[in-house]
Amino acid sequence: MEGTELWEATDLAASLGGTQDHLRILPIAGKGGVQNATDILFARGIDIGIIQTDVLAALKNDPPFPGIDNYLEYVTKLYDEELHVLASWDVHSVEDLASKKVNFGAPGSGTFTTATAVFRALGVAVDVTGFPQPIALQKLRRGEISAMVCLTPKPARLFQDLRPDEDLHFLSVRAGSGLPRAYTSATLTAEDYPDLIEANAPVSTVAVGTILAAYNWPAGTERYRKVARFVEAFFARLQEMQVPPHHPKWHEIDLAASVPGWTRFPAAEQWIKKAESSQGEARRQAAIPQPSAGGLTEQERNAIFAEFVDYQKRMPALDPQRREALFREFAEYSKRQGGLATFERRAAQFAANQN
Repeated sequence: MEGTELWEATDLAASLGGTQDHLRILPIAGKGGVQNATDILFARGIDIGIIQTDVLAALKNDPPFPGIDNYLEYVTKLYDEELHVLASWDVHSVEDLASKKVNFGAPGSGTFTTATAVFRALGVAVDVTGFPQPIALQKLRRGEISAMVCLTPKPARLFQDLRPDEDLHFLSVRAGSGLPRAYTSATLTAEDYPDLIEANAPVSTVAVGTILAAYNWPAGTERYRKVARFVEAFFARLQEMQVPPHHPKWHEIDLAASVPGWTRFPAAEQWIKKAESSQGEARRQAAIPQPSAGGLTEQERNAIFAEFVDYQKRMPALDPQRREALFREFAEYSKRQGGLATFERRAAQFAANQN
């Protein structure tokens, strides 16, 4: 129940469920990224699940059965989740945790999968515990464990009530050091946790992407149509989910981002191509000079005015009355040809300068 992806599913259900979208979304508490993938493939009634990119990579490298990518597809990449390593003040680095008790969360959970991979890559062997995260936090406060690891989008609600006098702090975890490419650099800042991090001392960590995955239902089936309706509603109303009270992480979603090595659900691919085509047409139309209400473009008005100025320079000196009459005649001609307020304003300025 403490799974970090559950609130995402709940948010989707609250935002998209209802008569407007003709959807009923049922959030289900999973048992971690690996189990989520298994549920999509085998559990009856499961159409969509949230999976971490490192779990997806593990499924690709070591599939539970051949051809798994023929059954599991992605709808979109969601956003990154940051790795939080919270420890007592007597622990100064991840290396100091060697042989100490460190909670990785429930076995099979996303946190457990990522923590295992990260600590193995760093070469730090710890005494792993598998308590639920709220229980682990209480044990850390009492000194029964030395640290806890939690993979969750920042700012994590779990840590928002911590006080500075509890002597807990986040440890730095740097990308590289043999970590797989699924892990990217990230930072925890005072803006995320004002009571735990000083303004001028951000904490380096790593992040893991998450994706929305779906079963590859055959096109034309009822289950396919249900997922397609979800895709249409989610993609079309994503901007509504990027404002409060929704989590700020929804801002990070790039619907067009691809997931290498995997196929996008066809309805999602079609929606994105249609959107890109519409945006391209809009940009093309914006680049075409549009005629003014009077029939002339800005470029044409400028050209006419420049021609008149050049003509005036080449003309022999004229008495003021003749020059004014000639200018009025040209202005009337320009109006009949579609000249607008912009030309009249510049023409008046020119006449004033000539006088």
